[in-house]
Amino acid sequence: MNAKRLAIILLLNLLGVALFLSWFLPGNHGAWFSIDKTVFFWFNQHMATSHTFAFLLAIANYRGFDAVSLLAMGLLYWSYWLRDTPEGRRRMLAIGVCMLLTAVVLNQLGHLLPVQHSSPTLFFKQAYRVSELTGIPAKDASKDSFPGDHGMMLIIFACFMLRYFGKKAFSIALVIAVLFSLPRIMAGAHWFTDVAVGSLSVVLVGLSWWLMTPASDAVVNWLWRNLPGKYKPGLPR
Repeated sequence: MNAKRLAIILLLNLLGVALFLSWFLPGNHGAWFSIDKTVFFWFNQHMATSHTFAFLLAIANYRGFDAVSLLAMGLLYWSYWLRDTPEGRRRMLAIGVCMLLTAVVLNQLGHLLPVQHSSPTLFFKQAYRVSELTGIPAKDASKDSFPGDHGMMLIIFACFMLRYFGKKAFSIALVIAVLFSLPRIMAGAHWFTDVAVGSLSVVLVGLSWWLMTPASDAVVNWLWRNLPGKYKPGLPR
């Protein structure tokens, strides 16, 4: 690993730590709380005055709707799968497995942060809940919402797309991440900072060491060689 890449990793770590501390250290989270409160009540009031908006938000936060975000990510991945060779597709499978393992580990590490707080729908007594307004059992509350695990998974996917498939793939994955992170924030299941501070700070620190060093490639290459099936590298078809 060259000095330039190490400098970038350290800078990303510094940004991640600074982002987290800017929220963690000030009393009542400083200016971040004002942002959180403004974002939450803007959507919460609109949800209460528009049944159509509340209904759409409830659908977007219904547990089954998570399959749509998985479908969006899967379609992007599939678009690159179709262009690849059988050997390349085997490597893409290895990348996908590595991505899933990374997401599980980082999510668990993120919840080791010394933070536990309830979602805004539980924090504010006067908050409306989309499940109560519509009767749809939507995800609109959490007793431990920091960091946002759903948002973190989406950001990890975007970062893997950047590392292994380039900037165009990253741009599309980033749009997917924003679109499918928003419903949880809009419904009040997460604070804005659960994703913008919590998820992002964990990813900046954890993934920089994982994706910008030989670490992820080592795991991908091991999986590429050892997963069952055809087209193992270095072997005849």
